[in-house]
Amino acid sequence: MGTSHEILALSKLAEKKPSAFFPLGLPVLLIRVGAEIFAVENRCAHMGCPLSSGKLEGYILKCPCHDWAFDIRDGKFTRAPELGIKTYPVEITNGIISVRL
Repeated sequence: MGTSHEILALSKLAEKKPSAFFPLGLPVLLIRVGAEIFAVENRCAHMGCPLSSGKLEGYILKCPCHDWAFDIRDGKFTRAPELGIKTYPVEITNGIISVRL
């Protein structure tokens, strides 16, 4: 079911500021909303635009290229839930964020 990869210290992840990382060369975006941490694919399902410069409104991340909107909790496209981006399980151990890929 995937391997866990340490990414960043929790204290270094800014609130509501998507941050891009590339564990194993994969485009992953970490997002902190309050006490919750989410990891999603940093590539829009529409045309592959990087979501790292998108706009976050609550739990909705809008693609900067064509305004496609995704719920970071489950990766679903808000207008057609059968479409979406990958989400990854997040673990926090001793203040370090890890993502299971």
